[in-house]
Amino acid sequence: MSEKHPRHRLDEIIHTPVRLSVMAALSAAEALDFRHLRDFVEVSDSLLSKHVAVLEEAGYVTVEKGFEGKRPRTWLSLTDTGRKAYDDYIAALRSITEGWS
Repeated sequence: MSEKHPRHRLDEIIHTPVRLSVMAALSAAEALDFRHLRDFVEVSDSLLSKHVAVLEEAGYVTVEKGFEGKRPRTWLSLTDTGRKAYDDYIAALRSITEGWS
């Protein structure tokens, strides 16, 4: 059986709603603070941490810990690999929703 339907190009790592939301938010920014991302995606710290760990293990996200003044901060950003994976995922969705050949 041939796998020509664009759904076969959907990245299973990105395909969960929370990870897709994280990837979308990070694609629009150079980097986001963990707290702001958590609030934007509307999930708990622990749930966001679990999903970020999956994305980091896949090489899609980098996590940098540091300080802003005396407050610890965790900054998240897409890697080049993550940006390409996200762009490819969105292209596959467009193929599905806008018709494909």
